[in-house]
Amino acid sequence: MEKTVAIDLVDFLNASPTAFHAVDEAKKRLKAAGYQHLSEREDWKLEAGGKYFFTRNYSTIVAFAIGPKYVAGHGFYIIGAHTDSPCLKLKPVTKTTKGGYLEVGVQTYGGGLWHTWFDRDLTIAGRVIIRELKDGHESFHHKLIRIEEPIMRIPSLAIHLDREVNEGFKINKQTHLAPVLATSVKAQLSKPPADNGIVPSDPKNHHSLLVNLIAAEAGCLPDELCDFELQACDTQKSIIAGALMEFIFSGRLDNLCMSFCSLKALIDSTSSDISFQEETGVRMVSLFDHEEVGSDSAQGAGSPIILDTLSRIIGSFSSDSKLLQKAIQRSFLVSADMAHALHPNYMEKHEENHQPKLHGGLVIKSNANQRYATNAVTSFLFREIAVKNKLPVQDFVVRNDMACGSTIGPILASGVGIRTVDVGAPQLSMHSIREMCAVDDVLHSYEHMKAFFVEFSHLDSKLAVDV
Repeated sequence: MEKTVAIDLVDFLNASPTAFHAVDEAKKRLKAAGYQHLSEREDWKLEAGGKYFFTRNYSTIVAFAIGPKYVAGHGFYIIGAHTDSPCLKLKPVTKTTKGGYLEVGVQTYGGGLWHTWFDRDLTIAGRVIIRELKDGHESFHHKLIRIEEPIMRIPSLAIHLDREVNEGFKINKQTHLAPVLATSVKAQLSKPPADNGIVPSDPKNHHSLLVNLIAAEAGCLPDELCDFELQACDTQKSIIAGALMEFIFSGRLDNLCMSFCSLKALIDSTSSDISFQEETGVRMVSLFDHEEVGSDSAQGAGSPIILDTLSRIIGSFSSDSKLLQKAIQRSFLVSADMAHALHPNYMEKHEENHQPKLHGGLVIKSNANQRYATNAVTSFLFREIAVKNKLPVQDFVVRNDMACGSTIGPILASGVGIRTVDVGAPQLSMHSIREMCAVDDVLHSYEHMKAFFVEFSHLDSKLAVDV
């Protein structure tokens, strides 16, 4: 079973080089499971027992299944994750020529381990905006693209020219990270002559070679390209590997692994699971963009998207505005973001009593300064589900002498007022271009999340806190 779920994750990863592609893949899986596509621009006509989803900016997706016995004011049981990962995004003007090379201007997105991007076979992926003229009518649409072949590379400097490099590799993110696309000589020779024999000039903002590659992949003419959001991507595929085939080697495990597990848990718990027929609440997954840069965007967790969604769902069943506040207090959020596994070569980086291991199950993250939103109540509820299903669970607290990262958990807990637990599957090499996690933990995560959807409302009814 663990290999089946892991293989499915690898397929999801290979289909999702960008946040746009991750949303597109999630959309396909939801539609195949009978979920209905909604538009935020239109009125919603929702029914108890119905399954729905919508996208925002095509980089965030929210899916929910309304219990057949749902009554307005009942709780929402939500798993939140994110679709974005640290990467190199193409600048609005990418055209750079230095030393006889055509380079592509990029900007760093998030806190990547940028040294891992050197000497990798890179390509580009993302979305383009295309102008279309049909029967005299002009229209515009976006299209996702990915060039499969490696088309550029960030070459390292030879050690002969930097003898101290192994004493400390320091990157200037402005000057050292520009990928090489081609040499100027070959690019000039490859230009096709125009009909009049004159070689056309380069576009102002981008090398014509790059524009032509993008247009060919998009299936349009270069002058039909209006704009794009593209990023550099590793061409090496995600795989199950290791001497015992126990690991997954891949980019973007943070946080597509949690996005996949939560999505699969929602689909499976609302498709063939008998418990859904008795559900009185709403099961939901929210996969946000822009977590790696603070979540402050129209499609990030810092936006009103969750409150908007809860309000619209409740409003479809009742006009009583007071029910939203009641529902929030009956709701629960699992903030699912990958966790730091103990590294055998850097064991001193972990607090001695909190050392998550690969194969050890989901990690409950705690921080007294609220960098994580977990408290005793939310930790107990999530841990109790693990106990009842004989699933392993671990704990993580950052060392007192180290800074603690954060997640969408505190953002949503404070912005919505919803009870929240921060969790994640353990992994190594977080924010590298190539990360790793354990096959077992993919299954543990999926089973824990599915059990959360199936059992939470019953478990929560037994707990008394604010009474």
